[in-house]
Amino acid sequence: MELGKNRGLQIRMMIVMILLASLTIGFGAIIGLYFQNLIFTVIFVTILTIVQFLYSHKIALKSFGAKKVNENEYPELHRMVTRLSQQADMKKPTIAVAETSIANAFATGRSTSTATVCVTTSLMEVLNDEELEAVLAHELAHIKNKDMIVMTAAGVIAAITGMIIRYGVYFGGGRNNNNAPIVVAILVAILTYIGSYLLMMALSRYREYSADRGAVSITGNPMALASALQTISGSMDSVPKEDLRDAQGVNALMISPVKSKLSSLLSTHPSTDKRINKLKQMTKEMEQ
Repeated sequence: MELGKNRGLQIRMMIVMILLASLTIGFGAIIGLYFQNLIFTVIFVTILTIVQFLYSHKIALKSFGAKKVNENEYPELHRMVTRLSQQADMKKPTIAVAETSIANAFATGRSTSTATVCVTTSLMEVLNDEELEAVLAHELAHIKNKDMIVMTAAGVIAAITGMIIRYGVYFGGGRNNNNAPIVVAILVAILTYIGSYLLMMALSRYREYSADRGAVSITGNPMALASALQTISGSMDSVPKEDLRDAQGVNALMISPVKSKLSSLLSTHPSTDKRINKLKQMTKEMEQ
């Protein structure tokens, strides 16, 4: 199996980016009612988008308590990523580690040059070397496919509209006259937030399957990834609630999502069972 271009993923990313751009333009135009000044709104949204896009990956790492680590701190982790990056024919990303009870990993960055792979201390404790390599290969596949860039863009829109909703409700509650623009702005922001989340969810499920296949193409060991996914999913039940809340901000980026009370229909990831079944099918394909 080769880690090549995934046409299906590329087409989906292009469609999602076009829809996100349309969503952003429509949101900016209508939200002008909030300030009664379209020019000001365009400038405001543009600046906020740029800031979010440039620093969102750093915010994601910081919100999860992750810190960049060098080879002296985690030599074996660096050796693994170096070897896997060479096998994937790609530049070695920055490596970060988060001290948390959540056994998980994710990749983030606004480009391949700023890409960072983050793993947790708990993940390194519960997985063996083969399983950890499979997880790292999965994250490298995300970087190779560049799908985390689209996820970052979707996250930026969600962050902006979420802020408009919160502050709109706060400031709107203190006004007695002419609240119509604020109400319209909040409603549009809510719809835009939902739209961006649905687009992110639709792409995220497909990109996880693609990254799983990419991991197998790098390691040649689908069952190691299947075993890792099973272990990670099972470990979530014993994670403290406060740690789970801290992880919500990067949930869509993780290799296995943090469990919540929401229906699986709203999950950004396909079910673990479905992913494992596909990995088993890959094993049969490789044997044949």
